[in-house]
Amino acid sequence: MQTTSLALHTDKYQINMMYAHWVNGTHKRKAVFEAYFRKLPFGNGYAVFAGLERIVNYISQLRFTMEDIEFLSKQPENYDPVFLEELLQFSFEGTIHSMKEGAIVFPDEPLIRVEGTIMETQLVETAILNFMNYQTLIATKASRIKQVAQQDTLLEFGTRRAQEADAAIWGARASYVAGFHATSNMLAGEQFGIPTAGTHAHSWVQSFMSEQEAFDVYAKVLPDQVTLLVDTFDTLNSGVPHAIKTAKWLESQGKRMNAIRLDSGDLAYLSIQARQMLDDAGLHYVKIVASNDLDENTIFNLKAQGARIDTWGVGTQLITASDQPSLGGVYKLVEREVNGEMLPTLKISANPEKVSTPGKKEVYRIIDPKHGKAIADYICYPEEEQPLQGGPLKLFNPLHPYLKKTVTRYEAVNMLEPIFVNGRKVYDLPTLDEIRAYHKEQLNLFWPEYQRKLNPEIYRVNISPAAWNMKQKLIAEHVKSTEE
Repeated sequence: MQTTSLALHTDKYQINMMYAHWVNGTHKRKAVFEAYFRKLPFGNGYAVFAGLERIVNYISQLRFTMEDIEFLSKQPENYDPVFLEELLQFSFEGTIHSMKEGAIVFPDEPLIRVEGTIMETQLVETAILNFMNYQTLIATKASRIKQVAQQDTLLEFGTRRAQEADAAIWGARASYVAGFHATSNMLAGEQFGIPTAGTHAHSWVQSFMSEQEAFDVYAKVLPDQVTLLVDTFDTLNSGVPHAIKTAKWLESQGKRMNAIRLDSGDLAYLSIQARQMLDDAGLHYVKIVASNDLDENTIFNLKAQGARIDTWGVGTQLITASDQPSLGGVYKLVEREVNGEMLPTLKISANPEKVSTPGKKEVYRIIDPKHGKAIADYICYPEEEQPLQGGPLKLFNPLHPYLKKTVTRYEAVNMLEPIFVNGRKVYDLPTLDEIRAYHKEQLNLFWPEYQRKLNPEIYRVNISPAAWNMKQKLIAEHVKSTEE
């Protein structure tokens, strides 16, 4: 029987490390981890943070069940029964700070910070990354599509191609966060209040003796929600003419047909011809919906070809993020307790971009008050007061320190919100519409150069001199220790 608990939604090495700490007596030592990603997906100029609501629900309900314990007791590691009994009493008592959902985010800055005992901070790593990585990836893909489609209507149609039900439902939500208008997934609509949209399948048309009969019956049953799929047989010689006849019948009933849908063929050519046919019939109000493996690149090219499409149904390429199916977010230890004192720590790597920045950190968005636009993100230690106090702020590229800039007039906005404090939830989850509105506000902070689909300008993410010096100090100490 499958357990409903998510406590074991983790990698086995997390349980093994928890057990090893418990046996070693170090399981209650304090630790700080930060979750972030190193590279923007899709070659985009930014990412859209998503997944916080599911993380909050996961942490709030994090408990081991008797079924979980029974399963763990059968593992070849032969965990001590006393350890397993202790897991039954487990609840998360740590502190979590996070970006708000819908935030515009960038590489190498903490999106989520987790503080607590090494045992609890280790346990939650896998689930946090799972939820953050997938939803942030899909929200970013959706935002790219939104940038290309601009004022057009966007429908999420990905359920049948998603990697299982959870991906379909939470992917629909992430898409809505980033600006999509509706989803075809009814469960996502029910759970999150996302508007739902749908037409009919080719099988509806095939199940009648004629295409005209299929259209007419559909219109009679749903006279206020008529969008007809016109490419089952021959789009221009059959589908559109029959749809026009149905639209005229609806007019005689005092109703209006919403749209026709194209799902195959040369969408640019077919939409141009269909638009002309509809207009010639006096049906200027009838919209054209297009689907068929669309993404931001296809939509961009169709627009360049003059396609007359009002609404885009985007499925497979969005819900699977097919051109980059993973974000690659990581969760790294940045501070640990040693003899009762919290000390910064870092990960050394042969790949320079993988060397972490030590210490618990805050992220400030530096805003130019004159233009109301973001200048840079500034990463520093909590005890550093300069970003909030004002005064000259030195910005330099951590990979290329000679690239420097000093700003004197700015507003500093702390991007990390307290979500849990000592195990108690202190953050009220916003509604989905509030998250969408926040995302729009975030986009308005950035010049178009950072948002364009191709060759976006690189946004500055800077670390404070104190963080930079600590990183160099720890690297030097490590190098010295290996040479001795």
